[in-house]
Amino acid sequence: MVTIVCYRCKGLTLGRLPLFVWMTIVTMFLVILFLPALTAAQIMLTLQRYLGATFFDAQAGGSAILWQHFFWIFGHPEVYILVLPAFGVVSEVIPVFSRKPIFGYPMMVAASVLIGFISAGVWAHHMFTVGLNAFGQTFFAISTLAIAVPTGIKIFNWLATMYGGKIRMELPMLFCVAFLFQFLIAGLTGVMLGVAPFDWQLNDSYFVIAHFHYVIVGGILFAVFAFFYFWYPKVFGRMLDKRLGLLHFWFFTIGFHLTFDPQHFAGFLGMPRRIYTYHPGRGWEIWNLISSLGAFVQGVGLLFFAINLFYSARKGKVAGDDPWDAWTLEWTTTSPPPEYNYDKIPEVASRRPLWDIKHPDDPDWKFE
Repeated sequence: MVTIVCYRCKGLTLGRLPLFVWMTIVTMFLVILFLPALTAAQIMLTLQRYLGATFFDAQAGGSAILWQHFFWIFGHPEVYILVLPAFGVVSEVIPVFSRKPIFGYPMMVAASVLIGFISAGVWAHHMFTVGLNAFGQTFFAISTLAIAVPTGIKIFNWLATMYGGKIRMELPMLFCVAFLFQFLIAGLTGVMLGVAPFDWQLNDSYFVIAHFHYVIVGGILFAVFAFFYFWYPKVFGRMLDKRLGLLHFWFFTIGFHLTFDPQHFAGFLGMPRRIYTYHPGRGWEIWNLISSLGAFVQGVGLLFFAINLFYSARKGKVAGDDPWDAWTLEWTTTSPPPEYNYDKIPEVASRRPLWDIKHPDDPDWKFE
């Protein structure tokens, strides 16, 4: 945070920061605000287990529900600590491969800040079934539905960026397109679970598992893959192999849907989470089987990815300084960059500084 605030180069105002950097600022605020809650809970638990404290011991006047509050005050903002950098990756990749600047830059920044703010008040939607009073149920249901608004703004802005663009379906873009579809589904099921009576029916079922993994795998992990394919050339100076990358994408995407789509149906049929076996005849067998097979398909995709990482580091096509025809400052250095990054500190005059250098006379690329 201090680096971003105090060590920006000349001309790099807050209004010109790459969106990835904006997401990093919000993420760091969330870390500073909410990680101490987990630390405090762990200290209290340690005191209880070894020194006789009774914070969470109901028989001695404590409250087990207090532990849940401490854990989820950290645990739900933690999801945004993970997903905001993923949003930043997608916000950098989609404009490059759409050949358009991001649609609605100020609204994207505002939505990121709003997500960080609202995330402070949603934690107890994990606790709808523990006996919260009517006010608590209502408050956390409303805040859960409200956080879908800035998230929806982002999805619409990403789609608007792609609309009318000259889209190139390179590997980073493929993973971002899959991210958009899957994170949309994750958001919709999250809104469903944010309605307390609906959550009462499906709490601790595999529907919750499916929703969570649509966020973590279908959203965050796909953005992480986009990150690797986009910035790997800058780090290692070589391109990741496209054939291996396509095998990775298709195996992992198909495996993802085989794994987690059936879990929605298993959850509707009442299959509980945190079990290792169950009696036959419940109607869960086929969904559990498909889900298990899908996990192996994902594993094959990850194997192709691992092979690609090591193979391309030695045998990959030489990338050059700017293989994607991008526009942020990191692509002005060599690939891989020198230890000092720049021999001369750059100056920034717009949100697309590299395009100012490439196309100094093109007004369409001047964005203050």
